[in-house]
Amino acid sequence: MKRILEFVGGVVLIGGIAGVLRELTGWFPFMGFTRFLTENVSFLQGREIITNIAIAVLGFAIVMIADTRRRT
Repeated sequence: MKRILEFVGGVVLIGGIAGVLRELTGWFPFMGFTRFLTENVSFLQGREIITNIAIAVLGFAIVMIADTRRRT
């Protein structure tokens, strides 16, 4: 379970960071974690950077939770 949480958290963290870079610089056009959210959820439109930062923080939190779990 620990490895799964680390993997998922790492993917979410990298996706959030890549989304911030995409919004600020135009790089990583293939990283579309928030494209669907910001196009279909009305209160997220125009807040792509904040959404990506929140996704990166969520990924970091998942990695930290995985780090605190004991091996069973």
